[in-house]
Amino acid sequence: MTTNIDLKDIHWLIDMVHNIDVGLVIIEKDYTVKVWNGFMENHSGLLAAHMIDKKITDVFTSIPKTWLQQKINSVCLLKNKAFTTWEQRPYLFKFKSYRPITTNAEFMYQNVTFLPLADFQGQITQICMIVYDVTDIALTKQAFQEANSQLKYLSHTDSLTQLNNQGHWRNLCENEFINSKNSANPTSMIIFDIDHFKKVNDTYGHPFGDEVLKGIAEAVRQKSKKQDVIGRVGGEEFALLLLDTNLKQAKLVAERLREAIEAIHFEYQNQQVKVTASFGVAQITDNIPNFESWIERADLGLYIAKNNGRNQVGVSDH
Repeated sequence: MTTNIDLKDIHWLIDMVHNIDVGLVIIEKDYTVKVWNGFMENHSGLLAAHMIDKKITDVFTSIPKTWLQQKINSVCLLKNKAFTTWEQRPYLFKFKSYRPITTNAEFMYQNVTFLPLADFQGQITQICMIVYDVTDIALTKQAFQEANSQLKYLSHTDSLTQLNNQGHWRNLCENEFINSKNSANPTSMIIFDIDHFKKVNDTYGHPFGDEVLKGIAEAVRQKSKKQDVIGRVGGEEFALLLLDTNLKQAKLVAERLREAIEAIHFEYQNQQVKVTASFGVAQITDNIPNFESWIERADLGLYIAKNNGRNQVGVSDH
């Protein structure tokens, strides 16, 4: 009677292992497969009869042997479980996603638990790998991270020109001021605005004015270095931080930008419209105590340029 109950229990256990909704693989320490359950059959397309007594690294060549051996060594040495998550390694077995309609995943994201299996003498002879399908969790987290990244971008970006907005640019300005003071590397600032921009809006309308702002933003992007920090800091006012750039070099950059803006031909109802801009330039010096004073110095240069007739570069000596 007892034997019949034991056999029933064993049959029930085998049936559970085969049909459980997680992958279950048991291998010898030399990677030879001893158990390959239904989950693994369904997702790999390989029956247990094909996998038993095969080395798992021979069939799944994408599994790095060195990495797998380190996991096995750790489990055997500590006689404790080990893990790998989808964030560390997206998958151990590259299975196609079986929900292509409801998810964007090309493959199944997996968490894997490695368990030591001991013989009657307590020696670890086999490793059990439990494979969990965590595709939904992975995609949800990725979508959440992407949404946060997009929100962060939007909070830092001027929606019209896609440049840094005023608040973010000022934060970057403060950081660069501190960095420059600590490193003693020359750092300069350019502030400019479009001459008579109110007249442009009044004459041609605000939609055209927006096109002018976008066109100038793009021209500045094209003429600037990758490390330059560009921002729209007012209605028609823009600013740049030029790293490792002294005042003389910054004046040349400002002049190049001034010429580029003057050369743009905007189209309005089959007629060409040209605009110009005035510039102020300032380099961080010992007598500039903080980033606000640095901005004020560049603003003063802009005022000088406007006072001297606009469409030019101004520098304050004070």
